[in-house]
Amino acid sequence: MDSEPLAAQAYVRVYAKHGLTITPDVIAHCVGMKQADILKRINDLTGQAFPLEHEGDIWLETRSVFQEALTPVPGIKTFLERLDVPCCVASSSSIERIEFSLTTTGLIDFFNNDIFSSSMVKKGKPAPDLFLYAADKMGVAPAHCIVIEDSPFGVQGAVAAGMAVIGFTGGGHSTSGHRDALLAAGANRVYSSWHEIALRTYPPL
Repeated sequence: MDSEPLAAQAYVRVYAKHGLTITPDVIAHCVGMKQADILKRINDLTGQAFPLEHEGDIWLETRSVFQEALTPVPGIKTFLERLDVPCCVASSSSIERIEFSLTTTGLIDFFNNDIFSSSMVKKGKPAPDLFLYAADKMGVAPAHCIVIEDSPFGVQGAVAAGMAVIGFTGGGHSTSGHRDALLAAGANRVYSSWHEIALRTYPPL
């Protein structure tokens, strides 16, 4: 889903509701991290400490924004329809956010409940924990996994897990330096569309 620009909007809005000022470019430094790590990083970058007793407000605002505007990235449905190997979601988001997003965009049936969240492991990306957990649950050795990632933190986690990584720059949060950042993090290849991934990487890396 093309969720990152919308999630950034939600963070800016909910921080403002609590009298705190941040900008979307601050959130850009946090893409791929789980919420607890995002809040800490925002505090480190801006000095704006979000009141943890109101942490639930972030999902409520995000859900509202997603309900209005969340869409699948062009080409993902066709990619998933043609994919003939097991696949799963391994996301830094909460299970609630993942399932809501997949349902809203009509993608949830492609994953057969193979949905994994950083809330299931001790350390989020860039640690390898989530990817190793997902591989174990899927019954696939890490060396036989391919991760498609749009964040440097995610790429680092997948590399640390011993998995091949395709970087993806087709999301709305991608900037001119995004491709280079993914390669620097360890991505084997970087593509800008799902069509390009399907065309150039199957059979797998």
